[in-house]
Amino acid sequence: MTPRTVAITGLGVLSACGIGVEAFWHGLGTEPGARPQPLEVEGFDPGRWFGPKEVRRVDRFTQLAVAAATMALDDAGMAKGPEPGDGLSLARCGVMVATGVGGLASYDRQLHVLEARGADRVSPFLIPMLMPNAAAAAVSLRFGWTGPCETVTTACAAGTHGVANAAGWIASGRCDAVLAGASEGHPTPVGMAGFANMTALSPTGMSCPFDADRNGFVASEGAAILVLEELDAARARGAHVYAVIAGSASNADAHHLTAPAEAGAGALACMRLALDDAGMSPGDVAHVNAHGTSTPRNDAAEAAALTALFGRPGPPVTSIKGVLGHAFGAAGALEAVAAALTIDRGAIPPTAGYHTPDPALGLDVVAGGWRAFEPGPVVSNSFAFGGHNGALVLAPPPG
Repeated sequence: MTPRTVAITGLGVLSACGIGVEAFWHGLGTEPGARPQPLEVEGFDPGRWFGPKEVRRVDRFTQLAVAAATMALDDAGMAKGPEPGDGLSLARCGVMVATGVGGLASYDRQLHVLEARGADRVSPFLIPMLMPNAAAAAVSLRFGWTGPCETVTTACAAGTHGVANAAGWIASGRCDAVLAGASEGHPTPVGMAGFANMTALSPTGMSCPFDADRNGFVASEGAAILVLEELDAARARGAHVYAVIAGSASNADAHHLTAPAEAGAGALACMRLALDDAGMSPGDVAHVNAHGTSTPRNDAAEAAALTALFGRPGPPVTSIKGVLGHAFGAAGALEAVAAALTIDRGAIPPTAGYHTPDPALGLDVVAGGWRAFEPGPVVSNSFAFGGHNGALVLAPPPG
């Protein structure tokens, strides 16, 4: 069967630079400077989406996911769910919400309760709060979507893998619509201490992707959900199509638990697989939304992979982590939203924190302001602890 074309028709986003598509897009153009970690989604009030009892029974990562999914459906014109005549059935509407650690914050809080007040005071809702699939389950329950409901947990590649897997449900004909993305609550004090002790965090609170003076990432939280539909059906109901997902790939470095493979070999292979899946060549790519964490080794490995694939300087590259920080499992979904908006709005956001080019990297890093963009294929990368690699290829909707 010929794969069906996967359209992006709705976007919901909560990030460290803004809530909602417009605030998010505007925020990507800022230069925030040093900030205390972890970065949070400022102004988020879960009471807008949950009742007073319910809100105490769900972890923050689930709260963020439900809010993002609600926004995405509203943006797609599907706030009321499938309508008569639109060809959608709840049984063919799926949910895929990825995460890196799920409800770890709830576990930490209840551990303190156990130690201070005893076992009988631990919340009976702890397990449903901490399980990584809690957000996907909550979204499915909220909207009554009874198609496949799954979770991907591949550390910082989870968001990209989640969107890619969900796109496969549309392309294969299993689903007609999917709420796809990822959510991550802010890291706990224990988690922050662990990252700090492994020297992964920026000691200055500055995320400087690909900069010569980069010294680590800035931890953050966030959620992004995309509404995916089959292209012809989306157009038939008059939906706005931001972009299409033309291809994707997933592979593993099988090299080291936390360090990338030498010269970015796994990242390079993953991008090649994604382009093959999209039926494209490197010369077709007009822009790369990089993983770009601002750690010395990660950025060097990704730059080496990009150079091996595209040559120097290659297509314009940006990393939005200079503004957003690193939202771990949610990062790839946030970056997929940015890539879709880049295509839709004809502009590439700058790489905040990039001031001193690293001559060893040799990339065309977009910095200092927005760059006009003639819409074309965009590669969005995610690489993770454990050697997990993911890449998406987004493209303008076909005429």
